[in-house]
Amino acid sequence: MNRRRFLHSVMSGAAALGAATLARPALGWAQTPGAPSPVKLAAASRSIEVKGRAARVFGLLQPNGVPGLTLDAEAVFDVELSNQLDQPTLVHWHGLTPPWESDGVPDNPQPLLKPASSHRYTFPVGEGGTHWMHAHTLQEQNLLAAPLIVRRAADRARDEQEVVILLHDFSFTPVEELLARLKQGRGHGAAKGSAGMAGMPMMNHSGMGHGDMGKMPMAGMPGMQMAAMDLNDIDYDAYLANDRTLDDPEIVRVERSGRVRLRIINGATATGFTIDTGALKGTLLAVDGQDVLPISASIFPVSMGQRLDIALSLPPGEGAYPVLALREGAVERTGVILATSGSTVKRLASTGDAAGPIVGSELEQRLRARNPLDAKPADRRFTLTLTGQMLGYAWSIEGGDELRARRRQRIEITMRNASMMSHPMHLHGHHFQVIAINGAKRAGAVRDTVLVPPGDSMTIVFDANNPGTWPLHCHHLYHMATGMMAYVTYEDLG
Repeated sequence: MNRRRFLHSVMSGAAALGAATLARPALGWAQTPGAPSPVKLAAASRSIEVKGRAARVFGLLQPNGVPGLTLDAEAVFDVELSNQLDQPTLVHWHGLTPPWESDGVPDNPQPLLKPASSHRYTFPVGEGGTHWMHAHTLQEQNLLAAPLIVRRAADRARDEQEVVILLHDFSFTPVEELLARLKQGRGHGAAKGSAGMAGMPMMNHSGMGHGDMGKMPMAGMPGMQMAAMDLNDIDYDAYLANDRTLDDPEIVRVERSGRVRLRIINGATATGFTIDTGALKGTLLAVDGQDVLPISASIFPVSMGQRLDIALSLPPGEGAYPVLALREGAVERTGVILATSGSTVKRLASTGDAAGPIVGSELEQRLRARNPLDAKPADRRFTLTLTGQMLGYAWSIEGGDELRARRRQRIEITMRNASMMSHPMHLHGHHFQVIAINGAKRAGAVRDTVLVPPGDSMTIVFDANNPGTWPLHCHHLYHMATGMMAYVTYEDLG
């Protein structure tokens, strides 16, 4: 699939929203019972309320109106996706490793699903974790996304309450207009929201605190000043947690002295967040559905497409405990509130007193995989350069045309960011391990999406065990839609 065909496929999903409207159900992800018939899932139009205004958006819903899916690990993924929209669509199962023909990228190889049609997907669901599903078109901006939770036997056996939080950035402006503004240099950020890093709060070298990086030169790029970094090229109308703002947040009832497992998904199209657990100390247990050695803290960065599993232990008394998502480099925030039955829940402002931290690589440097890939030398090595700029809004991956693999090979890819924006890079169909950051070797996390900040380099390895032509792209929707997309092509597809 060439770049021109891909860009056409991305744009083809950005038509006006469909006419059918569903009332917003309470957000909760019920266990899907095992049965020989497929699980029904619909891409449908629905309405939500954002800051007192009705908004028509998309959704991925079960027949009972529940969004998303919860499945058992090591079972069969047997899902019938129906398109109830008035425009073609398709869904990518982000975090799973399906066969290539089921991956859900338009025309790679499956065509878009026409309105009033359906397609059945059947493949092993995998080992479990916090994942999600979303359109691989501009429809993603219109909230065509939902959680995809795969629970292991150990998850079901634990005495803990699971709380799923799906984050979004939302605009009343049509997605086509947002993209056109960026291309014309009139994007919200280009006009009034682009921010340099000097003076902005930054994760410190422990990965968990606030600090000021000032104008330190960027690692790997002598002379490049952090003050030149571009942030938040779109200022959205709202930031959502489970479809709601802090003006009307979801209140999750919890038990005194209870244990909670947060499953946090950054489904935003162009916004990085920092999760702030406030008075509750959290323990990070997994990233992108893959276990890591525990890290205790109260703030955790998460870029677009990434997921976090965070364990919380509640105190014995009554209380209300906000779990906030702080917008990167800005004062806006969203989140949910954990509250015991007898507690008083105070109103929270949708803006904070200080800008949220810049999402960098400091946490990534601390992460260690609980189940690392087997150590072995790479059979093939590639170096990619991530390029682009706000002027003209064109983004690309230099060296991306060279990515080739054969079955059973160990593939190593180094991604160097030569642009002034961060890029959360997502590989389809595989899980990779981070083995070096800025050239410093490490036994880092196993994941499927890694952030490459300006001036940084990330080296990843994966085993070529899933034949296909697999996208490797930036999970900033507008970077992907304007060219930041490559493919890992298996030479032995037949």
